[in-house]
Amino acid sequence: MLKKVSQKERKAIGGARFAIVASKYNTRYVDGMLRAAKKTLLDSGVGQKNLTVIRVPGAFETPVVVAELAAREGDHRFDAIIGLGVILQGATSHAEHIGMAVTQAFASTQITYHVPIIHEVLVFTDPEQARERCLSKDHNRGTEAANTALEMARVMRQL
Repeated sequence: MLKKVSQKERKAIGGARFAIVASKYNTRYVDGMLRAAKKTLLDSGVGQKNLTVIRVPGAFETPVVVAELAAREGDHRFDAIIGLGVILQGATSHAEHIGMAVTQAFASTQITYHVPIIHEVLVFTDPEQARERCLSKDHNRGTEAANTALEMARVMRQL
């Protein structure tokens, strides 16, 4: 059962920088998450200049760009990076393989570079699942990703 997205009052840490790497494939669903994530971050006080959005062709291409962004240092370092994508399961196991590869790459990147990578490259078995999680205001995974990014930026700064 889906839980309603928490609309807790979250304020961005002053000067915190965030990046979103979003797939162009399955654009309708990814754009729904992207709009929600951007709105949540901007509403929390993240300035437009502290939010970078990069579009890539598909879900499989997100990890290399996420890793490049995570490797940045100094004034170019991000406090958290969100990966967005939607993979719809077809007749083969291709979607499952892509989803697992992205998951492993994101986990490895965040451990290597000590930058939180918020994983919202989602594998769905049917379009209805994607609609519920990507286009809904009550359950949008983009909002959840942005809230997690804000919280993780705060946690990492407190360490």
